[in-house]
Amino acid sequence: MSSLTGKVAIVTASSRGIGRSIALRLGKDGAAVAVNYVASPEKAEVVVQEIIASGGRAIAIQGSVANKADVTRLFDETEQKLGAIDIVVNVAGAAAYKLHTDVTDEDFDKVFAVNARGAMYMLQAAANRVKDGGRIVQFSTGATMLPILTGGLYAASKAAGERFAFALAKEIGHRQVTVNVVSPGVTDTDGLIMPKEALDHLIGQTPLGRLGQPQDIADVVAFLVGDDAHWMTGQNLQVNGGIL
Repeated sequence: MSSLTGKVAIVTASSRGIGRSIALRLGKDGAAVAVNYVASPEKAEVVVQEIIASGGRAIAIQGSVANKADVTRLFDETEQKLGAIDIVVNVAGAAAYKLHTDVTDEDFDKVFAVNARGAMYMLQAAANRVKDGGRIVQFSTGATMLPILTGGLYAASKAAGERFAFALAKEIGHRQVTVNVVSPGVTDTDGLIMPKEALDHLIGQTPLGRLGQPQDIADVVAFLVGDDAHWMTGQNLQVNGGIL
């Protein structure tokens, strides 16, 4: 696997969960990392200090991807403090699991603000600010391909981000910038709240026989943003242990 030494990366929602594992992995591989968070500065600072303790460079930057001014500031501060940006990984997401007939206007606005409008803002900024030869990774969900009960709103909003990413891959490919999508399956984070019976069922449907771990996802992202993935763009990687 190629080293990321000298690269500068932004990872959204990286104070916890999957984003945290990605930030730590990219820092370990040599990248200077902007650790983005919305409401947990203490957790973000812990991630920053872990990267620094391992010999890397990192800063924490607050901001919501759903706010265009925050996105602009995120890119501005990263460039000012770490340098020109090579890698953008947009992990940020919001969810509301309800039957379709129970979804409210407030649910729709909250989820689409982050997952659709936020993806648009992040991908627009990344397209304008990432260096030639850079790497962009947009996060989606396996639920866009494998419908789940009460998951329609979440899947629909994430599908918008996928479409933005695929279009962008064609628009900026001439600059040798790759744009790919990562769609995790059920992953064991503190945000996974599900009855044991449901989890056991999902594990039973997964050929590899376990829930995903944040590090599983981080390993795939590390590949996508490295030199070895230079010929891969416009793809949606289903990182899910083979669940069908």
